[in-house]
Amino acid sequence: MAAELTPTSLHVEMHEPVTNFTFLHALIAGGVAGVVVDIALFPIDTVKTRLQSELGFWRAGGFRGIYKGLAPAAAGSAPTAALFFCAYECGKQLLSSVSNTKDSPYVHMAAASAAEVLACLIRVPVEIAKQRSQALLGHKQPQTALQILLRAYRTEGLRRGLYRGFGSTIMREIPFSLIQFPLWEYFKLQWTPVTGYESTPLSVALCGAIAGGISAGLTTPLDVVKTRIMLAEKDSLIRRRSAQSILHGIYLERGFRGLFAGFVPRVLWITLGGAFFFGFYDLTTRLLGAANRDN
Repeated sequence: MAAELTPTSLHVEMHEPVTNFTFLHALIAGGVAGVVVDIALFPIDTVKTRLQSELGFWRAGGFRGIYKGLAPAAAGSAPTAALFFCAYECGKQLLSSVSNTKDSPYVHMAAASAAEVLACLIRVPVEIAKQRSQALLGHKQPQTALQILLRAYRTEGLRRGLYRGFGSTIMREIPFSLIQFPLWEYFKLQWTPVTGYESTPLSVALCGAIAGGISAGLTTPLDVVKTRIMLAEKDSLIRRRSAQSILHGIYLERGFRGLFAGFVPRVLWITLGGAFFFGFYDLTTRLLGAANRDN
């Protein structure tokens, strides 16, 4: 997703080894991008979560406490995004070198999928704390993120508590990344040939917004399942059902409207998020690269 004729500092040549400095760039830039997105667009995410809740939008809190759950999201966004982009950039370079290809969508798909699995080790507990904070407002005593996670661990253990929904999150994130990252890389690659202008952080942000919006819309049903699983009570029937069964149940209960609950805020959130995320990522890597050259 960047023009080959005028590559941005986000990219390195195919045969260039993965250096500590490249790793550090991805670490810092990913962390900055993740924090900016989660803080700036958090209210939209809250609305999306409450729309997807089994309780329904109004019983899950409606428009009240729209920043509920911001603390765990902000705390987890930097390490999650940093880990993802470190793994993605390093994986992309390694796979490109091994396969002797450049800008291959298959390399982008494989690197993004592997990076998502690693990032979910942090993302899933953060999502549990965040979404329960977002959706429990109004029908239970408010809890802090730490209290939510401790309660989940003490009552349900590590796998069923802190990492509940890990499989459904992977099921959502990998298809999302398989669509988003090849599109993002392709749009960036075609930017200069199509527009005649050099790639900039703004153009990278626009490519990220379009790729993110398309991916978000197509994977909304998987996001609904993930939300239902993470919000389910310990003894809920949902806990004993497969993702496919949950999808079928939602369809029988609410039809396609249920499967695509939260479609508009999700697409809006990820479209704007893609712009912020990839734009700030590219801007940060450019600034770091310029500072390194000056030194």
